[in-house]
Amino acid sequence: RKQEIIKITEQLIEAINNGDFDAYAKICDPGLTSFEPEALGNLVEGMDFHRFYFENLLAKNNKPIHTTILNPHVHLIGEDAACIAYIRLTQFVDNQGRPRSSQSEETRVWHRRESKWQNIHFHCSGAPAAPLQ
Repeated sequence: RKQEIIKITEQLIEAINNGDFDAYAKICDPGLTSFEPEALGNLVEGMDFHRFYFENLLAKNNKPIHTTILNPHVHLIGEDAACIAYIRLTQFVDNQGRPRSSQSEETRVWHRRESKWQNIHFHCSGAPAAPLQ
């Protein structure tokens, strides 16, 4: 099951990198909560905050983005819950055409409902998940 959690986390990040809000929303609980740099220290609840970045930044990005999950550590919490902590290394091309990298430290809490894993909470520290330059 630990590999399942790593795989679904990779699918979620791929949806982010591709600017695919529909795929992202299918993997996330509608009541998703998060702490992330873009929220300036505030707890965000629901999908609208994230939809803004998909519609105004990620979906319009035509430059390649590649993410590597480093040192994933999965805690299984019973049969239907899990927590994963990892380093997210993101490679992208900035507006001047230069390759760049950013790093964030992320924790995601997963809950399985009706045999489907959903992200119910995440905490991201470090660089914003979406490259802004």
